[in-house]
Amino acid sequence: TKLRAAQGRFAQKLLNDLFSNYTSALRPVEDTDNIINVTLQITLSQIIDMDERNQILTTYLWIRQVWMDAFLSWRKEDYDGLDTIRIPSSLVWRPDIVLYNSANDEFSSSMETNVVLRNDGQVMWDQPAITKSSCSVDVAFFPFDVQQCHLTFGSWTHNGNQMDLFNALDSADLSDFVPNVEWEVLGMPAKKNVILYGCCSDPYPDITFTLNLKRRASFYIFNLLIPCMMISFLAPLGFYLPADSGEKVSLGVTVLLALTVFQLLVAESMPPSESVPLIGKYYIATMTMVTASTALTIFIMNIHHCGSEARPVPQWAQRFVLNFLARICFLREAGDSCLSRASSLKQPWSHQESDAPSAGAATTETSWGRNGQVWRGKLEEDNTGEKSDVEGGAQQNRREILVRTQCVCQHKRLRSNVEFIASSYQDQRVAQLHITEWRKVAKVMDRFFMWLFFILFFFMSVLILGKAI
Repeated sequence: TKLRAAQGRFAQKLLNDLFSNYTSALRPVEDTDNIINVTLQITLSQIIDMDERNQILTTYLWIRQVWMDAFLSWRKEDYDGLDTIRIPSSLVWRPDIVLYNSANDEFSSSMETNVVLRNDGQVMWDQPAITKSSCSVDVAFFPFDVQQCHLTFGSWTHNGNQMDLFNALDSADLSDFVPNVEWEVLGMPAKKNVILYGCCSDPYPDITFTLNLKRRASFYIFNLLIPCMMISFLAPLGFYLPADSGEKVSLGVTVLLALTVFQLLVAESMPPSESVPLIGKYYIATMTMVTASTALTIFIMNIHHCGSEARPVPQWAQRFVLNFLARICFLREAGDSCLSRASSLKQPWSHQESDAPSAGAATTETSWGRNGQVWRGKLEEDNTGEKSDVEGGAQQNRREILVRTQCVCQHKRLRSNVEFIASSYQDQRVAQLHITEWRKVAKVMDRFFMWLFFILFFFMSVLILGKAI
């Protein structure tokens, strides 16, 4: 207790002796031509906020400044071995080092702390400060971006001929850094610059600390990218929906609206700049492909719903779509069944024409199964019989000829009606064949574009996720 009291008396005596003729308004040098060397050391404690939209970085720093004061030295033997004292910083001269690129409105983020005086005249001033600095944010690779924010410290009024700055370390001290949930600190190197401004001919030294930040993209991957990928993979499935369901176009429009919502969420957090973020490019490319798939769906639906008045499928379409594309899409039966149906529809009609009986048929059994030609053959038989039996019953034969002639006329009308029905049925079958062929063309195109867009979406997703690795 007595020792502490003695040190207290000597400290009070030392304070009175040091500041009896001392002023904090002037540089503490014996010769005004001398330069005060100030050593600057920065300790990064915490990244409070990174406002990308306003491009402002808020950090919590510990700033240490060390310089020599020619008027604050003493012999420690004269004060009972007292070699250091701590006094309010307002009592001593302090270098006017400020943050050049400060974005703070009040310029009062630093705390008034004590300085440590050493008997050889060294002054060490440690102060915590919450700084807001402007940071040019490049969002071209968002959310896999790396940002560089510069913190430039220098004297506001003293030039290089009056006060010089030096780095205590090659980089900022990160030993006490509190990890940030959004940003990973890659480093904070320091560099001294000597700049000649246009207003003055004297050099002005400064120290620039470059804070290298890498964004932690897990939040954006799970909340923006993966949902977008899952939604975008629904778009190719619209080609797999049946054309008669009426939901093919609705699915594409719904996916497009969902992607628009995600794009608006990204646009709200990004600064309005010329550079488009990577995730924004992904959204635009995805929306473009969804729009293209919806337009192709409308085109294919028109092909599917071709009516009976449609032209036959061209030969090049049969070869390219029904044969080549069908095999690529593992739909080989699409082209084969189409050709087999065509041949099966043509064969029965040619077979009937080749099986038509000759005009000389003589049996009564076959006369009722053919197109009336047998009636003429029967008439010839009756005429032959009439010539052979003229003496036996001429009157009765005349009646039979009259009846037979009336039957022949009636069956000619029946034949024409049957031929009209058969022709109409054949036309319907041919029209149905054209409709079936166009529907198979639409099915092959649906399946081809479904796999094509699946592959495109897959490669886009791999490319965007490859940036995170």
